[in-house]
Amino acid sequence: MSGVDPAAARLAMNAVRGIPRDRDGPVFREPWEAQAFAMALALQARGLFTWGEWASALGEEIKRAQAAGDPDTGETYYQHWLVTLERMVAEKGLSDLATLTRYHDAWDRAAARTPHGTPIELRDEDFAGPVGR
Repeated sequence: MSGVDPAAARLAMNAVRGIPRDRDGPVFREPWEAQAFAMALALQARGLFTWGEWASALGEEIKRAQAAGDPDTGETYYQHWLVTLERMVAEKGLSDLATLTRYHDAWDRAAARTPHGTPIELRDEDFAGPVGR
């Protein structure tokens, strides 16, 4: 749970059903999952949404994914968490989906040109090219 406030994580785990966890707290398979979790904790702590609102939005996203064929094995849980985070950030007016998509695509281009083990840095040229996810 490195980098995640344990008290905030406990609040989230008590309010949001289904968070992958062990006896010590939430469990993440990849660093980005912990980062998405931490972003949601921070935004909730700042009053962007309540945990009830979050749980409802996340539940809706999971249902959408299942209807589209997600086998719901638990491996995609934080993908749904991230989509929910992006949607709520856009709905609350902190950003818009077009900007989020632009940065996502730029990050993908930067990651593709960056050798493994080297920090990824966004450059102006990473924002050029077709948009879409």
